[in-house]
Amino acid sequence: MITPRFDILGQAISDASRTQMLCELMEGRAYTNKELAAAAGVTPQTASAHLRLLQDAGLVVAEKRGRCVYHRLAGPEVAHALEQLAAIAPADSLHRAQRRKAGDLAQVRSCYDHLAGPLAVAMTRALLDRGMLREEYGAFRAVPAGEWLKLGVVLPEKPGRQPFARPCLDWTERKLHVAGPMGRLILDHALDSGWVKRHRHKRGLVLTAPGARALEQILGLSCGGLVAA
Repeated sequence: MITPRFDILGQAISDASRTQMLCELMEGRAYTNKELAAAAGVTPQTASAHLRLLQDAGLVVAEKRGRCVYHRLAGPEVAHALEQLAAIAPADSLHRAQRRKAGDLAQVRSCYDHLAGPLAVAMTRALLDRGMLREEYGAFRAVPAGEWLKLGVVLPEKPGRQPFARPCLDWTERKLHVAGPMGRLILDHALDSGWVKRHRHKRGLVLTAPGARALEQILGLSCGGLVAA
């Protein structure tokens, strides 16, 4: 049996500047060394050293585009693991402080390629209550329903190698939201339809009035407290 090298991952995420870079990349976009250095509050030279360590740990990959090198998370499985770590990292006594620190980001945000925060948790609960999703053995199974198309989701005819709908523990809510390909489709549809807009914070999102009306009609959600004035 091969023992997983948790020590390598632990070293990679043990520095506050590196974790800040990883959080910056959780939006799902790629950034240059200088952009990540600014986000972490370090020099570009220091950022380069941090990024090399993150690459060696398999958490980040670098891609050359023209004259620039862009860095991004190595894949959705890395984002999922980081989100789960974020959910279990604070002790219960720190939970409320974590929510206050997150501010607007805690309300409506993206987690790599899917919705997160209270809105995503409420949507997931509504999907479960309506029988459109079923939780089986720690996974989600989608049940065919007409509402899926209204959410931008086309269910696969055959199961793939990876789960189509995966439960993701929300780091501020400590409850599940939908990740995986289904989560990506829902977020893409919400952005394309103008239901949500990008916030000034890179991972933050703003729920629009048309989005709130759509979610109320489709899922019966009451989202008044999350709509931007």
